[in-house]
Amino acid sequence: MNELKALNARFIHNFVTNDVKSHDALLHPRFISMTSRGARVSRADYLKRWATGFDPEVYVYWDYRDELITVFGDVALVRATNKATIRRDGVESTNMSTYTDTYLREKGEWKCIQAQITAVAPEHYPGDETIVRAYIKGQPQP
Repeated sequence: MNELKALNARFIHNFVTNDVKSHDALLHPRFISMTSRGARVSRADYLKRWATGFDPEVYVYWDYRDELITVFGDVALVRATNKATIRRDGVESTNMSTYTDTYLREKGEWKCIQAQITAVAPEHYPGDETIVRAYIKGQPQP
């Protein structure tokens, strides 16, 4: 469980720092991503987007919270919710999305085989007491 929590923290940190090399190491060769709009994104296209996906001037606040990890033998579901405050053209908006990253353990190593993200309606937002880690303008908060 601690290994999967650490992988989830690394996954998020890789996003916030646009660290493609570290993120690539987490992904299974047959990885696929499912966007919140239902698009299937190949591993190669996903990693291309990863290189520039986080801009600290746009994502002025980011956290992950409400982490839930479930292990089924050699498969693990790593779930959490992200809160983002985004500033575009001087206007800020806040929203949340929940994700499920599916990991497969092969040869003693966990690799992410699928990442799926879904928008969360405000009435289902998890509370601040469930925050695992927060970032302000890309900087981790204590």
